[in-house]
Amino acid sequence: MKQYLDHPVFDLVREAGKETGQPVYVVGGFVRDRLLHRSSKDIDFVTVGDGLKLAKAVADKLPGKFEVHYFKNFGTAHIHFHDWDFEFVGARKESYQRDSRKPVVENGTLEDDQNRRDFTINALAISLNEVDYGDLIDPFGGVRDLDDGILRTPLEPERTFSDDPLRMMRAVRFATQLGFRIDENTYNGICAMAPRLHIISQERITEELNKIMQADIPSIGFKLMFDTHLLHEFFPEMVALQGVEVRKGQSHKDNFYHTLEVLDNVAAMSNDLWLRWAALLHDIAKPPTKAFSETEGWTFHGHEYLGMKMVKPIFKRLKLPLDAKLRYVQKLVQLHLRPIALTKEVVTDSAVRRLIFDAGDELDDLMILCRCDITSKNEMRVKRYLKNFELVEQKIRDVEERDRVRNFQPVVTGEEIMEIFGLSPSKEVGLIKNALKDAVLDGVIKNNREEAINFVLGKGKEIGLNPLNLQ
Repeated sequence: MKQYLDHPVFDLVREAGKETGQPVYVVGGFVRDRLLHRSSKDIDFVTVGDGLKLAKAVADKLPGKFEVHYFKNFGTAHIHFHDWDFEFVGARKESYQRDSRKPVVENGTLEDDQNRRDFTINALAISLNEVDYGDLIDPFGGVRDLDDGILRTPLEPERTFSDDPLRMMRAVRFATQLGFRIDENTYNGICAMAPRLHIISQERITEELNKIMQADIPSIGFKLMFDTHLLHEFFPEMVALQGVEVRKGQSHKDNFYHTLEVLDNVAAMSNDLWLRWAALLHDIAKPPTKAFSETEGWTFHGHEYLGMKMVKPIFKRLKLPLDAKLRYVQKLVQLHLRPIALTKEVVTDSAVRRLIFDAGDELDDLMILCRCDITSKNEMRVKRYLKNFELVEQKIRDVEERDRVRNFQPVVTGEEIMEIFGLSPSKEVGLIKNALKDAVLDGVIKNNREEAINFVLGKGKEIGLNPLNLQ
């Protein structure tokens, strides 16, 4: 394993450990990732002794300027050195009370520290001590599990997950990111312990959820969370999407699995986390809007508008940002049917202009979402829809190039309208301004000053206004 200790810090840590009389090891993710031939610049060092003392000794040996962060309450220290991150901690035992989020921590041995690790593949350690420098310490068969692509807890799953229930989410995350299979005993442990997830803060759960969302095939994680009932603990709206109802011989698609297909489609085209969130939530209001009609069959009228309304409370509960990212997701959810609707009718320039204007800077992402929303088990139907959708995309490009209406502002402003008619802010000003915007979007006039002024004068005359000032 010495070939993996190719950073100068390892020799410095070995020297610091010898000077302080503390055995020291590299543990966890760095070892795992190097064995998987994945790059990693996060290194965790465990010492049988004082982690803060070791960190200071290492810091004294490192060249250049950098900052050492000491977290005395947790017995850990962090050094950011160039683009590397070094974490130092004393070996410890750790356990949780039944209904507590705060662990009881005691000093321990390397064996104790490995026992408390979440999975065998994360319990690997490499010695940095003189006597056995570079030796791999693998008490639970972690290398074998890496080779076999298996996630397994070092101890009994119920004990591991009871100590820190977030490890169940981490199991799903690693399975999704690495394409690993969860060992049957470990999987059954997640199913049994899923309700214990409620003691974990939502921020920690959402951090793991976002990592699952950013995987190459995020549906793997969502299916695992659904099947183990982890998803039921914090995301009931997603759970409600699952299932198919049949009435009068007519059924609708399973919106849970459709949503995951759309999410995977988006993931294949974009790394943008918030576009992926828009994909996840685009049909979130289908369950409360579902209705059956003898003439129409199953309908979900208004699910795009109600879905937009549902995004904020979901973001708030999941501790997601309530800022521009929220508004971005809301906008895409509300507009996600608009481009697809244009494939089912004669596409007018007016309809295209309005879509471009309403989508604004999010138009390109909206089109990605809508393209990815075209799913069916019938391949010919998908091909037909995609062909029609490509016609809409071309129409959008043509109209945008010609009319430049994305984020446009009429050349006559509300302030000018007030000056022309001698008005203060009022309903009449808003009426004229909206009418002018609609006239441009509908192609009644071009967005130039001469035609806009004439339109404003004519509209004012219609509602009984006379111009006082015209420049």
